[in-house]
Amino acid sequence: MNKPIIFYDGDCGFCNKTVQFVLNHEKNSEIHFCALQSEHAKMFFKGLGIHEIDLSTFYFWDGKKLNNKSTAALKVLNHFHFPYTLGKIGWICPRFIRDGIYSMIAKRRMRLAPGFCAIPTPSQAIRFLS
Repeated sequence: MNKPIIFYDGDCGFCNKTVQFVLNHEKNSEIHFCALQSEHAKMFFKGLGIHEIDLSTFYFWDGKKLNNKSTAALKVLNHFHFPYTLGKIGWICPRFIRDGIYSMIAKRRMRLAPGFCAIPTPSQAIRFLS
């Protein structure tokens, strides 16, 4: 599968807000979305040899490689409009620091945005994989 896919925790309000943010700010409407709890995600990860999916991790398939945590977030910025692309300055920070910050946010994600569900428009809904 060569289309970009964001894999996210479908039960997490913060993750759903992130999906909604991407839907509102991406430039080409080319990113697809898939809840980590879905059968599609399980089969996709199994095909890559990954049998345990970490629900606290944001994954981004860029069409060739699966990225996670802060690297995934930075790669998604390539699909955004200016000024959000300025976030790519995060690449100057070493990965262990970026991922440390990511992990601190991931631990608190359920408290940051409880109970939010992204509701896509009909044209966006076709990009959600189940």
